[in-house]
Amino acid sequence: MERGWFAVRHDFDALPLSPDIDVRCAAFSEIDALSEMARRLVPGVQLGTAELARYFIFDPQSILTFSRRGDLLGGMAFLFLNDRGHDALLLDEICLTAPETRYLASATEEVAAVYIWAIAATGRGVAGLGKAAAHLRQARFRSADCYAQPSTAAGRDIMRATGFEPVPSFQPDLWCYERPWNRRPMRLPGSIIQARSFADARH
Repeated sequence: MERGWFAVRHDFDALPLSPDIDVRCAAFSEIDALSEMARRLVPGVQLGTAELARYFIFDPQSILTFSRRGDLLGGMAFLFLNDRGHDALLLDEICLTAPETRYLASATEEVAAVYIWAIAATGRGVAGLGKAAAHLRQARFRSADCYAQPSTAAGRDIMRATGFEPVPSFQPDLWCYERPWNRRPMRLPGSIIQARSFADARH
């Protein structure tokens, strides 16, 4: 998760929707530019156009573009993991640079976890995260918690600012964002503290 940080903390599912940034599912014709941008902006990314296109064809909803007034500012890629993929992520049994599609949820499978594969954005592009979070509130994804591995200090800043926390796992430096509606209400002796309702955020 790269480029920029938030001075004000926001829960990932409560990030503001920037009117200036257009966020939508990528078109196949944009894959080459997105691949080049990812290699340039995200340390360690070696994914070529052909490999990225393979995952795009498997699930066109897994890659988003961020643009402003028609100019491409960046993109965001996800791995929508099935139950096997979720377990493999926590056990460090999945190759995250070239994941096998058997770990990815098909259109008929429940998405058990969302792995944020990469965020590559320049300038104001990072403001597109609010609309990316809205993308993940669709019925297909909204019950799945989100995972990521920061590759820079800026990435960690973004995670801390959006409610991600490090989680114990065999996967090195894995962070998790628990969706608000998956959280258990905090209970104190003699009283019940109810978590803030995010029912409206699901739609």
